[in-house]
Amino acid sequence: MTQAIIPPFLLARLAETDEPRFARAAAAARATLAIARPERRVRSRLRLSIDESGTLVAEAAPSPERVIFDAGNTEQLPGALVRDEDDPVTGDPAADEAFDGLGATFDFFWDAFARDGIDGAGGALLATVHFGEDYDNAFWNGERMVFGDGDGEVFIGFTGSLSVIAHELAHGVTESVGGLEYSGQSGALNESLSDVFGVLAEQHHLGQTADEANWLVGAGIFTAEVQGEALRSMAAPGTAYDDDVLGRDPQPGHLRDYVETTEDNGGVHINSGIPNKAFHLTATALGGRAWERAGLIWYRTLTSGLLTPTADFAQFSAATLTAAAAEYGEDSEEVAAVRSGWAGVGVIEDESSR
Repeated sequence: MTQAIIPPFLLARLAETDEPRFARAAAAARATLAIARPERRVRSRLRLSIDESGTLVAEAAPSPERVIFDAGNTEQLPGALVRDEDDPVTGDPAADEAFDGLGATFDFFWDAFARDGIDGAGGALLATVHFGEDYDNAFWNGERMVFGDGDGEVFIGFTGSLSVIAHELAHGVTESVGGLEYSGQSGALNESLSDVFGVLAEQHHLGQTADEANWLVGAGIFTAEVQGEALRSMAAPGTAYDDDVLGRDPQPGHLRDYVETTEDNGGVHINSGIPNKAFHLTATALGGRAWERAGLIWYRTLTSGLLTPTADFAQFSAATLTAAAAEYGEDSEEVAAVRSGWAGVGVIEDESSR
């Protein structure tokens, strides 16, 4: 099953609008919903740094193998090859943004978790840009990341947001380690993990601490016509946008507000706000660079082999506590922060209330 950044309920709302200023966007949303997303049919580099004593240190590190294709606004994949790892810039913003974004995401996963690409074994990072005509989405199809150009009225090109690129690549990482079924709470966790790694990749690229970061997913993908700052907010689920046409961000940030629905694969894009907020609470409680402790705990949880494909919020929270204890000790501040994060969204009991 393909996993996309824009939830179907948002596209459906846009498709129904009769606002003249969004006529093209409405048509694009209808067309995007109608397109069936196609399913899937070691380099190294020398990195130089200076240690605390001032000594120049050289170390070999994996290098990404990025391969960018152009669908030419058709729905045919993979499209024409336009840039691979050894090629210069193309001059096409979408192709070059995808190339740079994949590189930044690769560097994040390697620097933070010593993971060599999506499969952990240096496999090529494949991406296609200019998919469809006015296509309002980006998705992972089990083989590659695919990016539309947007309609220009509501959505603009999705390659301009590093958190979007990293979100889609992270779907590949989740799939490669066994996956989480894309339905209900396990599906919401699948989406949340992509949001977590998406924002962490952006924070890593910008050198931001947890307190400095904006914790937004997809900042910059809306045009100035939209009343909103991003697609989702991990710090404050439900506040990312509030627009006359798109409606209000429906994400809950607490289990008591969990949305029971048969749409969107059981609300995977909506209810992901709950584990998103739990991670934000954990990361900000620990402070510093969020990928170093909170992010490592979530990554260890994902790759531990202890999660079942149908894991729910309670099972995932228990697994994060286990991962934190294994990494830092049962009585560590990291375990306390994880416990407080999940208690803060109502998934586990707040021990202070006992």
